[in-house]
Amino acid sequence: MNICEWQLDDCTISTDRARLDTDVIVAFLQQQSYWARNRSRAEIERSLEHSLVFGLYRGEQQIGFARVVTDYTIFAYVCDVFVLESERGQGLGQWLMRTMQTHPELESLRRWLLTTQDAHGMYAHTGFVPLKNPERWMQIGV
Repeated sequence: MNICEWQLDDCTISTDRARLDTDVIVAFLQQQSYWARNRSRAEIERSLEHSLVFGLYRGEQQIGFARVVTDYTIFAYVCDVFVLESERGQGLGQWLMRTMQTHPELESLRRWLLTTQDAHGMYAHTGFVPLKNPERWMQIGV
């Protein structure tokens, strides 16, 4: 897959795995997220290897991240989205979400899914809505 990059002022979103600062990602997920506190570094690294990754950078410093688990045809699951606290309030999270949706390999997908405990408003600005028929969905695990 080709590397894609998008620019907004002095910020860049890139799918280049070589640019990822795994230490920043692991630290945020383990220390600042509610959803990944119990993940080991090895689990996080493995999840990065098996996802389409989107690093958010100001200059060369990583300031945000998201990943997509997808079949590149029908379905995408967005996970591990974050913008460092010091960089929030500038619309970067919304830009990150919109950028993922316009990625050339993903823009024709029929279904995008994510879960959130507290960021419904931000995701609503990028087109996400509550499940129409949540009674049809099932899960294993928490």
